[in-house]
Amino acid sequence: MPASRLLLPPKANACDDESVTTSPRSRVSARLAAITPSATLAVDAKAKALKAQGHPVIGFGAGEPDFATPDYIVEAAIDAAREPAMHHYTPAAGLPALRAAVAKKTLRDSGYEVEPAQVLITNGGKQAVFQAFAALLDPGDEVLLPSPYWTTYPEAIALAGGVTVPVFAGADQDYKVTVDQLEAARTDRTKVLLHCSPSNPTGSVYTREETRALGEWALEHGVWVITDEIYEHLLYDGAEPAHIVTEVPELADQTIVLNGVAKTYAMTGWRVGWMIGPTDVIKAATSFQSHLTSNVNNIAQRAAIAAVSGPLDAVETMRQAFDRRRRTIIDMLTQIEGVEVPIPRGAFYVYPSVEGILRKEIRGKVPTTSAELAEIILAEVEVAAVPGEAFGPSGFLRFSYALSDEDLVEGITRVQGLLAEAK
Repeated sequence: MPASRLLLPPKANACDDESVTTSPRSRVSARLAAITPSATLAVDAKAKALKAQGHPVIGFGAGEPDFATPDYIVEAAIDAAREPAMHHYTPAAGLPALRAAVAKKTLRDSGYEVEPAQVLITNGGKQAVFQAFAALLDPGDEVLLPSPYWTTYPEAIALAGGVTVPVFAGADQDYKVTVDQLEAARTDRTKVLLHCSPSNPTGSVYTREETRALGEWALEHGVWVITDEIYEHLLYDGAEPAHIVTEVPELADQTIVLNGVAKTYAMTGWRVGWMIGPTDVIKAATSFQSHLTSNVNNIAQRAAIAAVSGPLDAVETMRQAFDRRRRTIIDMLTQIEGVEVPIPRGAFYVYPSVEGILRKEIRGKVPTTSAELAEIILAEVEVAAVPGEAFGPSGFLRFSYALSDEDLVEGITRVQGLLAEAK
């Protein structure tokens, strides 16, 4: 019998007596106990709960379009629901027609070719994020994570056994890291760079030149890139789409692209995302997914085919509405003394620095962190924003402008009135 299979009694020692106790085994694994809930979803849930109680709360927390999914996409789902073939298991990697449609959409929107075998359809973008890190990281591998960052990234990295190395870029840098900063943070344990443009939470957009510089640096040092392109179609002020594989084609063999239908097509609840990468990595992630969830909901996949294969007219209508709201919220926030507002040129977030407000008295309270300031804003004027602590350092607030024009104006007007009292 192998030694590892022997069940031996514990060795006796001089300390063995009834006074020796052992710690009870935890009911929850240390891995899951260490996870913090999504701060953005928590803020949104709190706002909705207060609203259900009759409070006139206006929530700026949710990263979700307030539009309905376009009708032609819904109709495709209805048709699919009537097909018996869609009532059964399908390939874990995704419907072949959707994988092919994503490959075709990638050529159309990103300008480079991928094979359907390089595409894995996932249960929303979050599963794609987790599986990308799980596919690449071994225990102790380091991930360079530009900060401010989306709240889910560090949790996914930790669950995959990796180590997050934040690289902070403040408002003075438009929240965009430089190659010099990345190089200063790189060690012999660095394996991955996370790249997100347009950015959640800041709305910042890397230019093609900046994207190319990051890609060339990663290529030179053998660093994998996981690039989150979920907001690719939400660009403003003439910002150009910049896809890192397009800018540095040689990087394709060490890049995983994350995307999905949630933000572009107002399909957050449909839960369809995808990963694109080298076939060996996609094959490994597909094997993982086959045990984790099997196939993505077939009806949602068929809806996604209609989305990515169809015209972008509805997307442009939503983009124009977001742009209008973006300009309104920027104008209103910049009127508040002590608030610095870098101009977001993508996604649907604005990320003002509120350092000039902290440590000032507001209705008898003196916030020293953005978390404390967010609590005051919610308590005093019933407006919910997400504090910077959810995304990295304190000193910032994230406002999503994916809400109605009327609620946006009313909510920021309340914030203006409250923060005007800071002294």
